[in-house]
Amino acid sequence: MKQQFASQLLQVGAVKLRPAEPFTWASGWKSPIYCDNRQLLSYPEIRSFVKRSLVELCRLHFPDAEVVAGVATGAIAQGALVADELDLPFVYVRPKPKDHGMQNLIEGRLEAGRRVVVVEDLISTGGSSLKAVEAIRQQGCEVAGMVASFTYGFPVAERAFAEAGVKLFTISDYEAVVVEAAKAGYVDAADLETLAQWRRQPEAWNR
Repeated sequence: MKQQFASQLLQVGAVKLRPAEPFTWASGWKSPIYCDNRQLLSYPEIRSFVKRSLVELCRLHFPDAEVVAGVATGAIAQGALVADELDLPFVYVRPKPKDHGMQNLIEGRLEAGRRVVVVEDLISTGGSSLKAVEAIRQQGCEVAGMVASFTYGFPVAERAFAEAGVKLFTISDYEAVVVEAAKAGYVDAADLETLAQWRRQPEAWNR
């Protein structure tokens, strides 16, 4: 599943690798990779693969989940698709409360005491994902865990999830993408060490 999804990401350009011309993230980090899972919504076959894969992870690891929560904005669509397939209620969590109306942070009806599985599209440092987890817990609910399409697998994120007591399962990851990219010729052998160096210490890396 990891390799298949990594190949799909590369084929449709949802993942771009540019070790010689790094991207700049919103955080200011320089990065040889950029991942935009939202593009996958435009490809019905891949969209269905993502839905089936996330549903499989939910059924395997969190079979007693009672509600599906998507993290806005990237995982709203994926979360709704998963909830529909599992026939469960769906809510989504905003990055911050609305500044008008009811000033909701969580959209949809989420009753206290429910067991929630969180759906995310991409995990980088884990900060925004775990803010959503905290919002759900403050609502009086239990977070069973999280499923996501892709993770960079940063050590800082792994520590953050461990400290928050959140189990995370993903369809694919950075290492799988690098392997598939090398197979397909998207990167050459000389770039592999650069990609590995960035993965180990992304906040300090600058080509």
